[in-house]
Amino acid sequence: MRTGTLKVPDATLYYEVRGDGPVLLLLPGSGGDAAVFDPIADTLAEHFTVVTLDPRGYSRSVLDTAEPVGELVATQRDDAYLLLETLTPAGEDAYVFGGSGGAVIAMDLLVHHPERLRLVIAHEPPCFAVLPDAAEQQAFIDEVYALFRTEGVAAAGARFLQGIGGTMKPMPDPADLPPRTAEMLHRLHANAAPMMANELRPITSYQPDETALATHTDRLILAAGRETRGHLPHRPAATLAARLNLPLTEFPGGHSGFTDAPREFAHQLLDLLLTARVP
Repeated sequence: MRTGTLKVPDATLYYEVRGDGPVLLLLPGSGGDAAVFDPIADTLAEHFTVVTLDPRGYSRSVLDTAEPVGELVATQRDDAYLLLETLTPAGEDAYVFGGSGGAVIAMDLLVHHPERLRLVIAHEPPCFAVLPDAAEQQAFIDEVYALFRTEGVAAAGARFLQGIGGTMKPMPDPADLPPRTAEMLHRLHANAAPMMANELRPITSYQPDETALATHTDRLILAAGRETRGHLPHRPAATLAARLNLPLTEFPGGHSGFTDAPREFAHQLLDLLLTARVP
């Protein structure tokens, strides 16, 4: 595995690279970092140059200023594009997989830079604003945010997990894990407060440009976990798939399927990616 940093406007991004072949950028969910994809990255790296990153302001990607600058989705999208431009050879297309909040960034990347992308797989984007009951979900997010401000991360996190149907598995005890994984968990705990403060509301209120996405459905796969079927994390992908006349692709596991069932998840993801490589 190779590591690097990239200077972008108002921040420095940390990223990791494995393997060889076409570039595959994996975008983590809100508050996640490059290491969340460790369970699947080596399998994917047998066929792709797998790039993972810490989004700006999280873990090892540092901001130039004390507070985030710019509109969150657009800023993270631009960061992802600059990273792709840096690492993707001229004339080649890149592939993108995004999970949770990373799926929102992946879709926005497709809207604004379709010419650079061969395939985007968006797994359970939490853009609750697309749902028929969007007002109810907005009230839920407002409640979570208010809890964060008044009672802290733990109370807000517990309410969020309860509100999405209890479909996410609790984090393990770092003492029982290998050092790299334990270090990642410590970083994710530290990322929780800035995520609640800066990312929870912009990501869940994101309204994808469905007209633009409709012109690129040949390069978009909307996906969800089998275990979240019927619960809030599953619904935005299913709603968007129906509106765009796309099939909904279900993966093993739940909202974090790549850690719930990494072997099965990686092989299904690889099948989709390799199919898209065929001219």
